[in-house]
Amino acid sequence: MRRKAGVGAIQKQKLEQEKYRDKGTEIQENQFEQMTKHMETFRVNLEEFASKYKNEIKKNAQFRRQFTEMCASIGVDPLASGKGFWSVLGIGDFYYELAVQIVEVCMATNYKNGGLISLDELRTRLIQARGRRKEHQEITNEDLLAAAKKLRIFGNGFSVVPIGRGKHLVQSIPGELSMDHTAVLSQASLSTNAYVSKSILCKELRWEEDRAQKALDHMMKEGLAWLDRQAKDETLYWFPSLFTACIVSKE
Repeated sequence: MRRKAGVGAIQKQKLEQEKYRDKGTEIQENQFEQMTKHMETFRVNLEEFASKYKNEIKKNAQFRRQFTEMCASIGVDPLASGKGFWSVLGIGDFYYELAVQIVEVCMATNYKNGGLISLDELRTRLIQARGRRKEHQEITNEDLLAAAKKLRIFGNGFSVVPIGRGKHLVQSIPGELSMDHTAVLSQASLSTNAYVSKSILCKELRWEEDRAQKALDHMMKEGLAWLDRQAKDETLYWFPSLFTACIVSKE
């Protein structure tokens, strides 16, 4: 018959477990301290790097993207900071200026697209507007997304709407688009002419007719779609926010 452990053995086992637990906590604390020191060293080096290559970061889009990725790896957002070292560098000014110009373009095109504009058209218009003044400063869709997201401080009047396949729209009207409305925009973006119909939505999204019509009626009401009753078979709904950006150059 197996003998049960005595009180002394149990106490000894508990003491050993406590020692292991204390040692584990000590190791974790040392690792955290070392990691904190490494992160602080990395941050200081990053500041020195930013100071040295400040102009290159502003002018070179790829260089700027790599720099912001390095910042993100340690939880630093210099482009959103308005105080301290980063504001002295003025790196965030590029995005603040870009955000203001995004607002200007959105307001100027609101009458046409109802407050939704594709990222590609937005970039085309901004390049044209900035060309005379910032000819050596390249901007990318990534820059536009970063700047547009800063506009959230104005509430739900400005937001970025992903519509699939890496495409985005910038919304400059109050209110949020539902999943159905986003699905309609995503479906319209698949067409080279940027339109959908009730039958297309029912077929491609497997919706009931009432659901498709309700979504289309809402987008008409909000001024996001143009109605076309001259089509041969059925009514079409065109979305000017998805029109190709090359139209801009003809205006």
